Amino acid sequence: MSADIRKIAVWVEETHREAGRAIAPATRKAVAAAVIANPFAGRYEEDLAPLMEIGAELGGLLGARCVAALGIAPGQAESYGKAAMVGENGELEHAAAILHPKLGAPLRAAVEKGAALVPSSKKMGGPGQVLDVPLGHKDAAYVRSHFDGIEIRLNDAPRADEILVAVAVTDSGRPLPRVGGLTAAEAKGEDGLR
Repeated sequence: MSADIRKIAVWVEETHREAGRAIAPATRKAVAAAVIANPFAGRYEEDLAPLMEIGAELGGLLGARCVAALGIAPGQAESYGKAAMVGENGELEHAAAILHPKLGAPLRAAVEKGAALVPSSKKMGGPGQVLDVPLGHKDAAYVRSHFDGIEIRLNDAPRADEILVAVAVTDSGRPLPRVGGLTAAEAKGEDGLR
């Protein structure tokens, strides 16, 4: 089963100033979201494999859209994250089926490598509700400067029988990071942690 996509939205957030200081180069986050029909809305289904396949499709599609929006080579991506919001006729497990079993591998391919777990969030909600997409360094989870997030909100999604699926990618960490720990330059990316 492939995704029945109603709409895709992509945007880039750039931070040029923080705490009265210039950020050069600007920190940048891209987020790509797809609003899809929920094939299991309004009914219980034991086998969620079709949603898992949709997750694989969307991981590659949305990851590539983020990289393109940033105008970078895939290997230049530094952080990533994923999230899904299920409309009221669905269930939280539908978001889990999209996000966890198969979305990660195509997203990793879109950003080259990705040794670290992809941070994720899931929730139920309705049109206009905010969905937080957590972010973490793609190759080394202990890089504190890349613990971050981005919000998305679409005024008309998700409708009751839809799922809003989002992927975020960055080309940098937070502006002005100073909480210590492993730096992106020090990360080896071999074990997903350091």
